[in-house]
Amino acid sequence: MSSEQNTLAAPARPDRAAPRPRKRPPFAWEPWLLAAILLAAWQLTGAALAGQGNPLLPTPAIVFDALWQSLPELGRGTVSSFLILIPGFGLALALGVTLGLLCGTTPRLARAFFPFAKVAAPIPPTVFIPYAIAVLPTFHLSATFVVFLGAFWPIFQNAAAGALAVEGRHRDNARVLGFSRLETLRKVVFPAALPHIFSGMAVGLGFSFILLTVAELFGANAGLGRFVQYYADFADYPRMVAGILYTGAVTWAVMSLLDALRHRALFWLR
Repeated sequence: MSSEQNTLAAPARPDRAAPRPRKRPPFAWEPWLLAAILLAAWQLTGAALAGQGNPLLPTPAIVFDALWQSLPELGRGTVSSFLILIPGFGLALALGVTLGLLCGTTPRLARAFFPFAKVAAPIPPTVFIPYAIAVLPTFHLSATFVVFLGAFWPIFQNAAAGALAVEGRHRDNARVLGFSRLETLRKVVFPAALPHIFSGMAVGLGFSFILLTVAELFGANAGLGRFVQYYADFADYPRMVAGILYTGAVTWAVMSLLDALRHRALFWLR
């Protein structure tokens, strides 16, 4: 067979390999099974206690009916809570990331801030709630301050740890390329520290929700924590449990949104 026939007989090679279809992750049935078990246990326990005249644990049907009826009030409470959460967490994010990156790249700032952080960060922010309410002129400011305080330290510590973890050769390469200090922070240190920063954001956001709810139990006129406290004072336990479930759902939704943002921003870690 001639070389021309061999050439014609050989299969044509594509210029590039066809992309492999992405495999869908398997369906996770375990969380649904656990939820069904917990719901069944709740129903059985609530029904047994209801026969003894105990209203402290209403059945799921009663709670979900109270939740449906309370959705307008819970919606207004969500807006009130987020008007405190967003400014406090946003300020903690801006200051925590900025100071963390600066302290992680500047030895003098590190020697000044790190000993103070070791003393101040372990103090539970909840102990500041009564003092902040007494000192600051409005409850909104005091609650925002407490939320800021709870979110600041995890973000600051993780941002500083991320900056310290950047290898020296990357900074040397930036210096060789003529990057200024600000360009090095923005183009080299900040992207490298993003995984640590997102970890600090997740911890700080969880603390923010906890502190916000606790602060609203003290002196708020509206909000998710106030909703739970108000109906607990009147022994309306179906609405109280409904408020707890709704607060958990809102917290889960916000944490899931942060996780989706992290997955999108850190695309190189997939």
